[in-house]
Amino acid sequence: MCYLSVVALFITLSIDAADRPNVLLICVDDLKPILGCYGDPIAKTPNIDRLATRSVLFERAYCNQAVCSPSRNALLVGLRPQTLGIYDLATNFRNSRPDAITLPQHFKQNGYRTEALGKIFHVGHGNHEDDRSWSVPHWKSNVVAYALPESKAKSGLTREEALFANKPAVDLPKGVAFESADVPDNTYPDGALADEAVRRLQLAKEKPAEPFFIAVGFVKPHLPFVAPKKYWDLYTRNQFEIAKVQVPPRGAPGYAPQFGGELRNYKNIPAIGTLDPELQKQLIHGYYAAMSYMDAQVGRVLAELERLGLSDDTIIVLWGDHGWHLGDHGIWCKHTNYEQATHIPLLVSVPEVTKGSRAKAMVESVDIYPTLCELASLPAPTEVDGISFAAAVRDSNTPAREFVTHVYPRNVIQRKLLGRAIRTDRYRLVEWKEFGASRDSAEFELYDYVTDPLETENIAAVNMEIVAELRAKLDQQPEAMKQVSSNEPPRKKKKK
Repeated sequence: MCYLSVVALFITLSIDAADRPNVLLICVDDLKPILGCYGDPIAKTPNIDRLATRSVLFERAYCNQAVCSPSRNALLVGLRPQTLGIYDLATNFRNSRPDAITLPQHFKQNGYRTEALGKIFHVGHGNHEDDRSWSVPHWKSNVVAYALPESKAKSGLTREEALFANKPAVDLPKGVAFESADVPDNTYPDGALADEAVRRLQLAKEKPAEPFFIAVGFVKPHLPFVAPKKYWDLYTRNQFEIAKVQVPPRGAPGYAPQFGGELRNYKNIPAIGTLDPELQKQLIHGYYAAMSYMDAQVGRVLAELERLGLSDDTIIVLWGDHGWHLGDHGIWCKHTNYEQATHIPLLVSVPEVTKGSRAKAMVESVDIYPTLCELASLPAPTEVDGISFAAAVRDSNTPAREFVTHVYPRNVIQRKLLGRAIRTDRYRLVEWKEFGASRDSAEFELYDYVTDPLETENIAAVNMEIVAELRAKLDQQPEAMKQVSSNEPPRKKKKK
């Protein structure tokens, strides 16, 4: 064996023998970057804000598709939706990549004890957790749960409770969209999840020779906006203003926006039409209350990590799976290619490295997998779409991507369209066309965030040179593969 090989082997063995850093991955559902540390003057999020003081806060992080399952696949498998061909909630990623090595699975194969609590991979709507990724069985918590009797179904489950529990939902009653109950935090799932996360950290402390990768998935502020009353009381209704722009962008294709189909599955929300301004304020209030409730649970987990003396040996990542529309453009929920749905919060804390800085580096969810591997001195993953931005973690002035990309599909009158989007520092271009269709059939959206930060007008038709330039960059990404899944909800099987 040559001298250099011996040295390389010695270094590898030394790293393997050394105490690797633990990893605490905090995933938050439907969290847009309106936290205090992101500059929101109303948000009461002291615990995440405190985490930001010892992290790198990424100002320009983006999801790869603004819906739960594909976004989580991007994070945990390191593959974009168009690589997997999966754009829906129901299809498991292993239908496309049965032998994929996931982020936690890679850590597990390199000596980590991997554990998942709460919503990590998407569970529900026919989808399920990934047993291969975890050293112990996944600890499940509900996404939808109520405390008040009047909010619940008279018997059994509400429609949304059933969908997330992978149970039949046809003909079930709708639940309410928001609830304020004077109850302890652990009455709701995120409080019980924090209890379990604290217990798991305590158990991990007893096994110092075994590094841990613990993923904790909080569900609030996902609908319904339920939170103990004390978090609603942090705010007053008149603090909130409804969105300034209540109509879709001028010149955008009619199918590009969406108008709150997820929200309208709750019984106190009208099925069609613009929401009354007072109802809009109540929903915004509920979102902020649920966010503050989640923040308190994150704080309990971080406080226990500190109390146990584990903070100095633990990399912490806090990631939101996608953004959320709060009435802008008349849109509610996610499910679009617009800024409010695709811009996400991302904090990365590395002991003795990060000290509370802000990074303008553009990054995607798929990039977190290789980044964590580099920060933990693990081998780089193969066959992933992401690139490591560890250099930007070490020095927040370091750039990462020149641009980010994301997608969203639409089914329009028996046509299956995919909106492929590119976001640069100034522009967003969305190319809409059918899967496999000719380039000439595409429709475009183009927004200039310097002159039009609220996306009020699609300017593609009068800026075709910019469209062509951005489309050439977008084409650096592979053309979308044929769908492994449909974007339609699962259909009932016909009885034989």
